Amino acid sequence: MKHLLLTALLSGMSGVSLWAQSINMPIIQTKYTADPAPYVHGDTVYLYTTHDEDYSEGFMMKDWLLYTSTDMVNWQDHGVVASLKDFPWYKGDNGAWAECVVERNGKWYMYCPIHGHGIGVLVSDSPYGPFKDPLGHPLVWRQEHWYDIDPSVYIDDDGQAYMYWGNPYTYCVKLKEDMISIDGDIMTMDRIDDYQEGPWLWARKNDKGEKWYYLAFASTCCPEGIGYAMSKSPTGPWKHMGHIMDHTPRTRGNHPGIIDYKGKSYCFGLTYDLFRLESSRHAERRSVSAAEMTYNADGTIKELPYFQDCKLEQIGTFNPYRRVEAETMAWGYGLKTTRENPSGPWNETLFVTDIDDGEYILVRGIDFGKKGALKFHASCSSQLYGGRMEIRLDAVDGPLAGAIDIPNTKFKYREFITDVTQCNGVRDVYFVFKSTSIQKKNLFNFDWWKFDK
Repeated sequence: MKHLLLTALLSGMSGVSLWAQSINMPIIQTKYTADPAPYVHGDTVYLYTTHDEDYSEGFMMKDWLLYTSTDMVNWQDHGVVASLKDFPWYKGDNGAWAECVVERNGKWYMYCPIHGHGIGVLVSDSPYGPFKDPLGHPLVWRQEHWYDIDPSVYIDDDGQAYMYWGNPYTYCVKLKEDMISIDGDIMTMDRIDDYQEGPWLWARKNDKGEKWYYLAFASTCCPEGIGYAMSKSPTGPWKHMGHIMDHTPRTRGNHPGIIDYKGKSYCFGLTYDLFRLESSRHAERRSVSAAEMTYNADGTIKELPYFQDCKLEQIGTFNPYRRVEAETMAWGYGLKTTRENPSGPWNETLFVTDIDDGEYILVRGIDFGKKGALKFHASCSSQLYGGRMEIRLDAVDGPLAGAIDIPNTKFKYREFITDVTQCNGVRDVYFVFKSTSIQKKNLFNFDWWKFDK
């Protein structure tokens, strides 16, 4: 479904970049995403999410997705990295709920709840997969109830790993070093005020050097906020400390993910804000949002307003002098990413498709340097009439740095090159897609781009 409301708004506006940035919108727009599980490894944030299908009314979830960023605003889509099909012991086609991923000793472990069938685990040598099931059965499944959801795995400084999960109770179990077997009995935590589901555990020291453990969670439905508790031990007792983000009618559900990255702290959660661009009714079509989070001197967390009212600033700048996958963006509402086209060949990498007249990709904070860029390359394909890609600076109707016309390529990808001007310093870049014929929708596919000095 294409998004007529936003298209109508944009068509009559100038300075769109300022309008788009006045509200802190969800960080992923090409798919509906939920249940953020961010993980920092090296200089990169790996953001694993669940996936609400475009047609979802209730929860319709079949796979898990991955996005990466090195600046917190431009996110590269890596597509599906695991799905229900990776668990041969599960025969259903729905129920891929809130996951968690951690790395240990060069292996990546994905803990996946399958609604009503416990929590499974997958293992990979790479954060991008492929992930394989090492057990052939759930890691945890207590068949007398359906409480085994929303795992969060934390490895403490002493090497002990813990897994937390549960709705409406919080459960905890130690994991052995192999990360695929439990060590001891499952513990039931004392009831935490306002706790609903989605626990997320981490630890840090306050200004006095005192180490505290934190348990964030989706607070009582509905609507859910993001609450948190603190303890001096990873197994409690836990003291309810209030909210990171209070209950608000502006959203319905939530699910926290907390990280420290490049000297700052971030809270991820979920909203329905992208779906609100289409409709005010309710459907489970959710989107991941993020905001910077700060602490008080004693270690307590300063409460955030709702995601829309927060700021999410770019950390550093973006390097354009390399091959950049087209599905890397700060904003791309109305577009889709895929490896397959029903009428075209399978592609080894993701590409951007469903490109209509007037839509665009925004990449924020591109650093061209003082001398700047002279040429632009793009790999595109078209089955019919094609279209034009304009390179605009700082706004969707900003200075025109260059343009490429994409003709009919018979669905084969071709590299197009054009001269560019004014591409120096740090600029926001908009790749604006235009029709040049009777064709207004599905103009062409876009695989990658780069600038030359």
